[in-house]
Amino acid sequence: MKGLPQISGSELEVMKILWELGHATSAQIVHRLTTTSEWKPKTIQTLITRLAAKGAIKAEKTETKAFLYSPLVGQSEYRAYAGKSFLQKVYDGSLNLMIASFIKEQKISQTEIDSLKKLLDEEL
Repeated sequence: MKGLPQISGSELEVMKILWELGHATSAQIVHRLTTTSEWKPKTIQTLITRLAAKGAIKAEKTETKAFLYSPLVGQSEYRAYAGKSFLQKVYDGSLNLMIASFIKEQKISQTEIDSLKKLLDEEL
């Protein structure tokens, strides 16, 4: 998993759009993000450029001279990497400590607890 590029929180918002749509032009990405954030179009363009430079997305020129962007990093691949990274950074790699912390600090419903038990039973 070391081969994945570091993706900032802001860049992740661009990635979420590309994961949802499969591919998009910068105009489509800008339109989506200017309606859901306070970011200016130039800021969003910078995020797109950074992601392309990092190898997280690819840019293909279209007939209209616009670029069509698509993800090179899969959403599930990124989630696995980010989860492992978070676990290591915050909980020294201890899944038990993380789960115990979440259970104590967050209000988990009985439905969520039952769902977690079922998941654990299926995996064991």
